[in-house]
Amino acid sequence: FPGKSPGGTDRVPAPDEIFNCSSWMNEEVKILQPRLIIPVGRLAIGQFIECTKLEKVIGRKFRARRTEHILDLIPLPHPSGVSPWHKIPPGKQLLAKAMHKIARHPAIKHLTQQ
Repeated sequence: FPGKSPGGTDRVPAPDEIFNCSSWMNEEVKILQPRLIIPVGRLAIGQFIECTKLEKVIGRKFRARRTEHILDLIPLPHPSGVSPWHKIPPGKQLLAKAMHKIARHPAIKHLTQQ
């Protein structure tokens, strides 16, 4: 989170800021080798797959590659107080579908069955 914009809202990081920090995520993925990543919000989702509209990605599971690691990706909308997207159709239903996919994912089942 790069801080506040002059208008007081959260400032979106610039492309060079995102690029400069991407090596940290790449190293984490190399070390942890996750089977599932749950990116929250358009900015996070865009680090893995194209996200022009949330309706096209929320509620779906994707195979993604980060460095040499292949993993599952189940995107979620940002739970912003500013945007009602996740509270109204179709966002509300797509969010429920995504949460169901997360709950049924083998990586999550493995964690909850121990």
